[in-house]
Amino acid sequence: MSLFNVYPLFDITPVKGEDVYVYDENDTRYLDLYGGHAVISIGHSHPTYVKNVSEQLSNLGFYSNSIQNPLQSELAKKLQQVSGCNFYSLFLCNSGAEANENALKLASFHTQKKKVIAFTNGFHGRTSAAVAATDNPKIIAPINAQQDVELIELGNLKAVEASLQKGDVCAIIIECIQGVGGLDEATTSFYQGLDKLSKLYDAILIADEVQSGYGRTGDFFAFQHHEIDPDIISIAKGMGNGFPVGGILIHPKFKASYGLLGTTFGGNHLACAASISVLDVMEEEKLMENAQKISKYFFEEAKSIPKVKKIKGRGLMLGLEFDFPVSELRKALIHKHRIFTGSSKNPNVLRILPPLTVRKSHINQFIEALKKEVEVIEKNRIKILEEK
Repeated sequence: MSLFNVYPLFDITPVKGEDVYVYDENDTRYLDLYGGHAVISIGHSHPTYVKNVSEQLSNLGFYSNSIQNPLQSELAKKLQQVSGCNFYSLFLCNSGAEANENALKLASFHTQKKKVIAFTNGFHGRTSAAVAATDNPKIIAPINAQQDVELIELGNLKAVEASLQKGDVCAIIIECIQGVGGLDEATTSFYQGLDKLSKLYDAILIADEVQSGYGRTGDFFAFQHHEIDPDIISIAKGMGNGFPVGGILIHPKFKASYGLLGTTFGGNHLACAASISVLDVMEEEKLMENAQKISKYFFEEAKSIPKVKKIKGRGLMLGLEFDFPVSELRKALIHKHRIFTGSSKNPNVLRILPPLTVRKSHINQFIEALKKEVEVIEKNRIKILEEK
């Protein structure tokens, strides 16, 4: 049986990981500044993580949510402590898309309305309602398009209020820093305005922190920078450092009832062991502080890179926007310099999403490689112009 061919693949086969590095079958070392879509938060194969997950597996790997699982309560308590999000409840699932799907479903149950406001260049997953709220028609099938979603330009508060005034909106879903869309972020006044409007018009404000959460921006959640209080917060990616896990943090205004939400694998013993380990390491190694420190260093050093139009993002959720498409640049970085980076919907943005353990020396290695490749691209451009 062949694999269903839906992924364009680099010809690289990682077989081992250690902190910010991955190694292929030939033991070639690559600097991972992408973290597998921002999933690797505390570094590849962190010893604390490996130990705790291995020990849990040796005892009990899985049972369903029909029994007591004290690890779920331990995770919820630890998450409240580290994130500072008091009073919320936690529902655990398996992925970011599933987290957003449950967030939208809960919002619709609560308000008894069905329309969703989302934003241009946003990405929320590939399941039914989540993909309908994603600004990419290519991945929205007709069955998904039945969802009632209005896409509004990021930052346009007047358009949001005009939509809310119709009285049929159950939820506003937003990434406080857009990931796949290209690291765009609106103003604090916009996010605070959304918060106020959602309460005024009885719509649920969902902060999609799937990529931007878990310390990636230097704050535990990106929305905390804007001092707002979302009704639901969706989480995944860095939560499990590679183990499939997601969840939603739910405001006390919501009333729980048996069967309202459910999942077979969500919150299983291994997922909880992985997630607790991530929070423990983040605290012990002060990784949010490191994200802030390395981010500041990155912004200063990146100014020296030729042809950079804009340095985007916060913390270690970063982007470099050039005046040319970055696809060839990414290929050169990975094949010539052994450095993983990411792309975005904006073809001119290079995304940087390293493990939160990254150091200044790794940033230096990346910037030197980038300078060399931008110089090559510029020389080739000049040569083509001269030949014309």
